Amino acid sequence: MPQPLIWTPQLTQDGSYTFFSLQFEESFHSVQGARAEAFAKFADATHLAEQAARASVQASVKLLDICYGLGYNTAAALETLWSLNPDCRVELYGLELDASVPRAASVSPLIESWSAEVQPVLQALATDQIYQSDRLQAQLLIGDARQTIQDLANRGFQADAIFFDPFSPRRCPQLWTVDFLRWVARCLTPTGKLATYSRAAAVRAALIEAGFAIGTIPLSRTLETPSHEWSQGTVASFAAESLPPLSLLEQEHLRTRAAIPYRDPTLADSAEVIRQRQQQEQQQSTLESTSSWRRRWGIC
Repeated sequence: MPQPLIWTPQLTQDGSYTFFSLQFEESFHSVQGARAEAFAKFADATHLAEQAARASVQASVKLLDICYGLGYNTAAALETLWSLNPDCRVELYGLELDASVPRAASVSPLIESWSAEVQPVLQALATDQIYQSDRLQAQLLIGDARQTIQDLANRGFQADAIFFDPFSPRRCPQLWTVDFLRWVARCLTPTGKLATYSRAAAVRAALIEAGFAIGTIPLSRTLETPSHEWSQGTVASFAAESLPPLSLLEQEHLRTRAAIPYRDPTLADSAEVIRQRQQQEQQQSTLESTSSWRRRWGIC
């Protein structure tokens, strides 16, 4: 039998912890701050403060956390909503492939980054995959998100905010395809917002092809950002006027070969097959090369 994975906490610059995935060769969060990233790129980017204010006149705020991982995006969302409206009712689903990750994150010192009212939620979802109270109905769905998203969409669930947080497109292209994002689009309300840390042209093009309008997530003062960065992610909805517009640099990025999206028609292909399919399409494309775009904008 394979040995269970051991997740070793790694301290980030804001004092919170993350893990490093040997499988994907990436950390789960920015080394600049795992907790800060959850707020800046997800809770704040989806305007949860506005959702909290409206919660008194709607049944509940509905959240979908895709690639739940350590649970930090969920934790940041709940802290945001309940700090502004303690009576705010929330319905939440998390999609996660590996149940060992939230379990390993539900102990000290990792869980101490979060408030006393949020810690029991993270612990219950990690151990039982469900949490119920007067103001929160939450469930963690374990398995390939390409399959669990279909079940959720077919139930008619639609979220006011979607946190889209897979490993990077090059490492995990399965969850960045047009085909998967079309299912994700079915799970967003007409006025809802999706946020992701990725600013990749292939991701943004896939979101557009899946039916979304897209905007940029402006650089944040809460996270130190290298000087060559131009955005800290992407926000999407079905209404372009509600989104921060892309800069000219970002608009031109979408007219390069980098903007050819990943595809997975059966939602069952391996990462290698998906990468090869994109590479073949790029080789046949007459779009501007990404290296040419970089030189034009002075991007190293």
